[in-house]
Amino acid sequence: MLLYSIVSQIGVRVPLGVLWRTAEGNNMPEGDTAGKDEVPVGVPAEEKRFEEEKKENWESSVPIPEQPAAPGAEEVEFVHPEGGWGWLVMLAAMWCNGSVFGIQNAFGILFLSLLREFGSEDDEDLRFKTALVGSLSMGMIFFCSPIVSVFTDILGCRVTAVGGAAVGLVGLLASSFVTSLAPMYFTYGIVFACGCSFAYQPSLVILGHYFKKRLGLVNGIVTAGSSIFTITLPFVLSGLLDKVGLQNTMRVLCILMFILMLAGLTYRPLLPVKSSNTRAGSRCPPMSQIFNVNIWKSLGYRIWAFGIPAALYGYFVPYVHLMKHVEERFGKEANKEVLLMCIGITSCVGRLIFGRVADYVNGVNKVYLQVTSFFVIGLMSMMIPLCNIFGALIAVCLLMGLFDGCFICIMGPIAFELVGDKDVSQAIGFLLGLMSVPMTVGPPIAGFLRDRLGSYDVAFYLAGIPPIFGGAVLCLIPWVEARRKRKEKEDALNKEQGELLAGQKRDHEKALEDALSKTGESVL
Repeated sequence: MLLYSIVSQIGVRVPLGVLWRTAEGNNMPEGDTAGKDEVPVGVPAEEKRFEEEKKENWESSVPIPEQPAAPGAEEVEFVHPEGGWGWLVMLAAMWCNGSVFGIQNAFGILFLSLLREFGSEDDEDLRFKTALVGSLSMGMIFFCSPIVSVFTDILGCRVTAVGGAAVGLVGLLASSFVTSLAPMYFTYGIVFACGCSFAYQPSLVILGHYFKKRLGLVNGIVTAGSSIFTITLPFVLSGLLDKVGLQNTMRVLCILMFILMLAGLTYRPLLPVKSSNTRAGSRCPPMSQIFNVNIWKSLGYRIWAFGIPAALYGYFVPYVHLMKHVEERFGKEANKEVLLMCIGITSCVGRLIFGRVADYVNGVNKVYLQVTSFFVIGLMSMMIPLCNIFGALIAVCLLMGLFDGCFICIMGPIAFELVGDKDVSQAIGFLLGLMSVPMTVGPPIAGFLRDRLGSYDVAFYLAGIPPIFGGAVLCLIPWVEARRKRKEKEDALNKEQGELLAGQKRDHEKALEDALSKTGESVL
């Protein structure tokens, strides 16, 4: 088959039957001249067999240099463990949520102690400045989130979480030594809050490494940690403040941050690391990894990133001002800690229930759970001033806590649905960063309205409007995502049809070439 190899090297397509007959003719004995003009009896069968093989794999008749496969071109689909070490990670993330937001949500107790420590409860100017400490702390947790997401992508969940817990420990310990309110803006409002932010966000991201089918339930259990701490901390803090004072109480809270450092050590990543185009010898990650613009290409995510912050301008107002409102409406002897306990209990129940329910809701339709929660929270905020008996206020707090748990527990699953596993870190980070503005601005505005109007009634009425508006905006997300999926399906169908037509055209050209070859019009 020397002729076949020569023809293959020069790239000429010649039917195998022609080459076979030529080769047979060349292999005849020199004396057998008659045999050169006659076709052997076995030739037609062999030619037919070669022609059938050629029709099945025409491209194999001419060897084409194979392109080497790029390393890592075929990615093995990642399978989530759905348990194992993930259960310990879940408990560590649960402690993180509890220690971070338990302290933040109990600021209403610290608020009254700060007023007594640095002035008088009747000082309107001091009330505004003190409320700003708590709102600044909560706002900074979310404001730092975009930066935290970058550190999480570069350094990993474990290093980011442990380092953040250490910074939070330093900030809280420093706050216990201040002798005036002004330094607390830095120690408690910035340093402690930034440390909490770096510790908190990796606890949301790491869950997606271990769970997918149970992600809603696991998020519900993890976020229930803050509810458990919200239930217990008001009573613990009230007892500590009465016995050891404000400074020593903050030092006791440092123990929670130290345990949080140990909990962060369990965040062992499992998802494959995204490939980067970093040049050899360069330690600087590519700009696309530092600022992931892919998440903003999703219209559904853009709506989500606008609707959630719009709904939160009144979200933190009850946590800061409800205690003072109860004192003004029902007297100082009222058992105001019960209200925070009611919010904490039902929030915990709501996170467990709606987290499990979210696992049975397909795709982005989970957003409807958040829409419902915002509507209910907005209405309950407006009803707080209408409650003239303490029992009615308890009922309002129970409902508010239940749907607060619904809103919190499904943020992670919705982010995974909108942008996918690989981009979820910065998707959550940018969302929390956008949430920082309303979380910071809301409580001081409510305090300002109380000082000017003499009561919190108008402040609570206005606090109920943003959640209702934000919930209405979120209703657009399922429609937008459904339209996007239809468009992708149509594009895929058109592409498939185009490939089918192109294949039919190639088959027609090959058949025509076969016919020409058989009639002797080939190159040979």
